[in-house]
Amino acid sequence: MSEDSNTATAAAPSRGLRKERVGQVVSNKMAKTLVVETTTRVPHAKFGKIIKQVKRFYAHDEEAKAQLGDTVRIAETRPLSKLKRWRLVEIIKH
Repeated sequence: MSEDSNTATAAAPSRGLRKERVGQVVSNKMAKTLVVETTTRVPHAKFGKIIKQVKRFYAHDEEAKAQLGDTVRIAETRPLSKLKRWRLVEIIKH
């Protein structure tokens, strides 16, 4: 193998591999920050009953476009502050 082919495979992961979530905006009171709540349906570990898991994510919204109650798509990114590790990709529904 040549050295050129080795360096190409060792490149950093592309943006396509980052996690994405869809959720509802539950707070937009902070400057350039949203709180997005996602609901996931998963089976209970022991009993198998489907339960809802609700999780909150802090996301960066540069233009402060998203409003309370909007359905949005967020993507994983580098740490932007103590709690923010996500950024707003698009507003799906107003």
